[in-house]
Amino acid sequence: MKLLRVGTAGAERPALLDAEGVLRDLSEVVPDIDGALLADEAALGRVREAAEAGSLPVLDTAGLRIGPPLARIGKIVCIGLNYHDHARETGAEPPAEPVIFFKAADTVVGPHDTVLVPRGSAKTDWEVELAVVIGRTARYVESREAALEHVAGYAVSHDVSEREFQLERGGTWDKGKNCETFNPLGPWLVTADEVPDPQKLGLRLWVNGELKQDGTTGEQIFAVSEVVRYVSQFMTLYPGDVINTGTPAGVALGEPEPKPFLKAGDVVELEIDGLGRQRQEFGSA
Repeated sequence: MKLLRVGTAGAERPALLDAEGVLRDLSEVVPDIDGALLADEAALGRVREAAEAGSLPVLDTAGLRIGPPLARIGKIVCIGLNYHDHARETGAEPPAEPVIFFKAADTVVGPHDTVLVPRGSAKTDWEVELAVVIGRTARYVESREAALEHVAGYAVSHDVSEREFQLERGGTWDKGKNCETFNPLGPWLVTADEVPDPQKLGLRLWVNGELKQDGTTGEQIFAVSEVVRYVSQFMTLYPGDVINTGTPAGVALGEPEPKPFLKAGDVVELEIDGLGRQRQEFGSA
């Protein structure tokens, strides 16, 4: 299923994109798309039954905002330097173990919302990423095979980053990762049954119409299953948590000088096979 949330910010309603590409209202079936729903097999079953019956009300898409496809996100765990080609372009050694950092849940915005370049920023960068959405509590998962049983679905994530804040201002990466609007998510939460192999997904990103990133999840140093298993050894993952699994080559940081960092007025578009497409205009904070 392709689940999403539509409406004005803070007042989104649950919806579903059916097999014919028709947007349908889910608000009479479930109150929202969140961790509680993803952990409730009976509720998900009702959504599937309603979708198959074809009786859900059709929504008028004209002027309708698409919000983040997941409400009340618990935490966003991020994996750094997780693509062989991205490590090469930045001159970094591939990590022996996954690099973990966090983004605050309040950085999440809709897939087409305006992204704000922070005040004082000269190095705002782009990163298309595969987001993994947890549907079952994961605690000390023992194997990679078992890890995927805890995944509810996948989404497109834009891990916007400010490289000076991240790398030149001391401390951890978090300063450059948690600026306002720095994690557009969606348009859809695609359930795991529609993604048979998360290591066979193409990721692409354009800046002002120019293709910048064109990679595949097959280049990941640590596969999705290993990421979920590994993270669960250090923290408990709950339904509604999100893992951003890293970005392929093609970021501004990896380009020769002068590096083409983002500025107000730029337009970024990104997509992942089967998971939909985002478009953001960048503004000033």
